[in-house]
Amino acid sequence: MSRLPAFDYSYRIQRAKNLMEERGVGALMLSVGADLPYFTGYEAMPLERLTMLVVPLDGVPVLVVPRLEAPRVDDRGSFEIRAWDETDDPAALSADLAGGGGRIALGDTTWSTFLLQLQALLPDAAFEDASTLTSELRMRKEPDEIRYLREAAEATDRVVERLESTPFSGRSEADLAAEVRMMTVEEGHDVATFDIVGSGPNAASPHHEPTDRIMENGDTVVVDFGGRHWGYCSDTTRTFSIGTPRPEVAAAYEVLQASQAAGRAAVAPGVTAASIDLAAREVIDAAGYGEFFFHRTGHGIGLEAHEHPYLVEGNELLLEAGMAFSIEPGIYRSGEWGMRLEDIVVCGETAVDELNRSERHLRVVD
Repeated sequence: MSRLPAFDYSYRIQRAKNLMEERGVGALMLSVGADLPYFTGYEAMPLERLTMLVVPLDGVPVLVVPRLEAPRVDDRGSFEIRAWDETDDPAALSADLAGGGGRIALGDTTWSTFLLQLQALLPDAAFEDASTLTSELRMRKEPDEIRYLREAAEATDRVVERLESTPFSGRSEADLAAEVRMMTVEEGHDVATFDIVGSGPNAASPHHEPTDRIMENGDTVVVDFGGRHWGYCSDTTRTFSIGTPRPEVAAAYEVLQASQAAGRAAVAPGVTAASIDLAAREVIDAAGYGEFFFHRTGHGIGLEAHEHPYLVEGNELLLEAGMAFSIEPGIYRSGEWGMRLEDIVVCGETAVDELNRSERHLRVVD
């Protein structure tokens, strides 16, 4: 877990209530996951003991929390704390607070066992995904949220610069991944959350888990990593070549750079999320690599590494100032090599605001 800053949580809860009223939602119920800290500043441990923020349309929000966890909750004055004991029924308590029927927006990552209990306790209620409501707020970042995302991105940029002078050849993917995790914390993150190091043919697997494969001269190496800084995530990818890259790799990387640059340049308020995907994809398609770029161009980022908005064909959401997301086209030749280039950006008032600024060339390392 990461430390969380003090935002105006009462303001966020009131905005949620305004949306609830517009959409006819009677109660918002949030358990484990990123929605809870967004509205309370408290990140619940994913335990078999239920934690639930209940926000009724009319009434005071209440955080139902195990008594042994209650000391971890900062009383920020935006909700009441209802601590329950081991012999209590927290699902029944939460159901009572939510009311008897109507529409209830339930946190998407609530454990199914708790959903089943709530459905039995509230047979007249209609449950729906809370993200249809909460994402409307979370994907439009406040200035301080952007500041934390920028600081996190700057920290990953410093790691990338350090990696360019770090030996790769003769080491395992897992060994380099461990060093990346260490650097991620050293450069300012509270915690390193993930690391992908894929070398040679493993680089063609976008979500490859580091192995004991020994990296060697001629390998292309994809390094994708991130962490959390004041609760906010970073996520960046750079591609390295151990020694001089082969001509086919160098040529493909020029296309990848142009693709990512086209995606960044297309960012502006009022354009669709799908149009950013298209701008990046058209460059790769035109160069003949289209079949080797088989994932979306980007994802939102904030309290989660992957959240709304998603830059993918068919998403006609109009971008607005304050939305933060990745732009990360890739080219993957199965069994041979792979490459990806990823930066976090924010949609500014008129154009793109680039949070990651480390050089985007194919980095040659020893």
